[in-house]
Amino acid sequence: MQNRRILLALTCALIYGVGVNSIVNADTVVVDDQVQVRDSGIDTPKRGITMSQVESKFGAPSAKHDAVGAPPITRWDYPNFAVFFEGDRVIHAVVTAGDVPHAPDSASPASGAPPAAGEATSPTG
Repeated sequence: MQNRRILLALTCALIYGVGVNSIVNADTVVVDDQVQVRDSGIDTPKRGITMSQVESKFGAPSAKHDAVGAPPITRWDYPNFAVFFEGDRVIHAVVTAGDVPHAPDSASPASGAPPAAGEATSPTG
């Protein structure tokens, strides 16, 4: 039952995300309670291409998950992203958290001092 709830939430997020097609390779970051979007720099499959086109361009995935639900939604995992298919067509690709190369941003302290309260830090320190 828990997996069905997670799948439903993911499907809703994907439907919303498909409508925001201009942010295909983006990373969402929260700094001082403000949501910001920046380019992830990771090449991911574009919406609408087929499974065979994805495999041809990106190689075999590290994992293929069985289709779930109606319409059938399938997920393929790659080292830096996951691809979601409806039938055999890409509906969304998500960059895996922690694998995105982060450039230092201006909000981070230049010294090795810990960040001030409320200041964002990267997952790597």
